[in-house]
Amino acid sequence: MKILEKITLIIYANIMLILSVILCLLVFGWLDVELVGNVITNIVTGETSGKIVFGLSVVFILLSIKCIFFDTTSKEQIKERQGVLLENESGKLMISKETIENLVNSVALNFQSAEDVTTRVELDKENNVKVFVNLIVNQEAVIKDLSANLQAKIKEKVKTATDLEVKEVNITVKKVAPTKQPEVE
Repeated sequence: MKILEKITLIIYANIMLILSVILCLLVFGWLDVELVGNVITNIVTGETSGKIVFGLSVVFILLSIKCIFFDTTSKEQIKERQGVLLENESGKLMISKETIENLVNSVALNFQSAEDVTTRVELDKENNVKVFVNLIVNQEAVIKDLSANLQAKIKEKVKTATDLEVKEVNITVKKVAPTKQPEVE
């Protein structure tokens, strides 16, 4: 979020808070309706205060229209969300996050003790990769050895295939799958 949007959001939140409190006080009868009406009338009809309220209203209307109808996400931010853009003298190459996730999934599923895998990839501005792997393993798995081998293999495979540095490979073992019993007839 840009600084202007943050400031606008903070101001709107405060205005909504004040209006909500005033409405609650009016509903419970702890504040006089005429008093609130007189204060608002004095603020709006005063020469200086009326101009200030009018100016602020116009600014808030314009900011509201900007925030509602215009997306402030830059093209560079959109590209960062989609993947990594690599450039050389011959042209450009976009490696999507899905490509890296599929690569990691294929590496993980090559391990015999991995039953199921889901992957999430995060990229930073320097094109460093963070990989988050959720695994379901079988009962024969030695989880410590599996995770160490899997981390090394994922880093190696992503580096070889994409020339991207993998900064972290975070593995979560979600559960151990029960051994499938042969059906007895």
